[in-house]
Amino acid sequence: MELIKVGEKTYYIKNPTNIGVYKIDEENVYLIDSGNDKDAGKKILKIIEEQGWKVKGIINTHSNADHIGGNKLIQDRTNCDIYTYNIEKSFTEYPILESSFLYGGYPFKDIRNKFLLAKESIVKQIDNNLPEGLEYFILRGHFFDMIGIKTSDNVYFLADSLFSEETITKYHLFFIYNVKEFLNTLDHLKELNGAMYIPSHCEATSDITELIELNKNKVNEIINSIYDFCEKEVTFEDILKLVFDKYSLIMNANQYILVGSTIKSYLSYLYDENKITYEFEDNKMIWKQKN
Repeated sequence: MELIKVGEKTYYIKNPTNIGVYKIDEENVYLIDSGNDKDAGKKILKIIEEQGWKVKGIINTHSNADHIGGNKLIQDRTNCDIYTYNIEKSFTEYPILESSFLYGGYPFKDIRNKFLLAKESIVKQIDNNLPEGLEYFILRGHFFDMIGIKTSDNVYFLADSLFSEETITKYHLFFIYNVKEFLNTLDHLKELNGAMYIPSHCEATSDITELIELNKNKVNEIINSIYDFCEKEVTFEDILKLVFDKYSLIMNANQYILVGSTIKSYLSYLYDENKITYEFEDNKMIWKQKN
């Protein structure tokens, strides 16, 4: 982990999930997200303490485990407040909701892991209670009520609203809860006029134009691929295999539920857009293009 200054009061800790740091005064800082587990929390605290700072609060952009995994350790050691938004508050307080939601039932033991199941923490609802110099904005699509944070230095922390070229090239699919809202958020990002942008899983940059188009093009590619798969009558499991085969992905339990849930979101999008329909045959749900 490396602490990088990007504004008078704004820093970030370079990490697989980038961590925002904002100085509210000479002694106290707010974190934006907390990493994926207690070990990340320990490393974050070490960096903060080496600067002579104290963690006053954490803002979670959303409730995925890699963004809230350090919450409990940091909160236990510093007694800091934690803030998040709407539905994300419930998922952060009760992390079992994430793996249950993704799986669609009680999660079997192989998916009750740190990648999908963080430790519980005590959370406050974001309202008009953030410190001066920080403001939140809505970034729906990737998860229920994900938010971004803008600092007084005109630095935008963009959470998982954008994914890197490396991630897209390697995996092709990234988790999306609501495809239409994800595309709407990409359009909204074009309107921002920041000095610096820090997505959670990308390099910090002063220009996100190409990254927006890369993400949009890949989402549209997936939409078209799934639509094409539905030219024949196919089940969800058929589509899942076709997607994995198309992109040479390797199935495991985590990928099954993450990619599987994402494909269901794409099917919902295509159905709501009146592109595909379904019927039940021989007690199987069959998807097909709409005539």
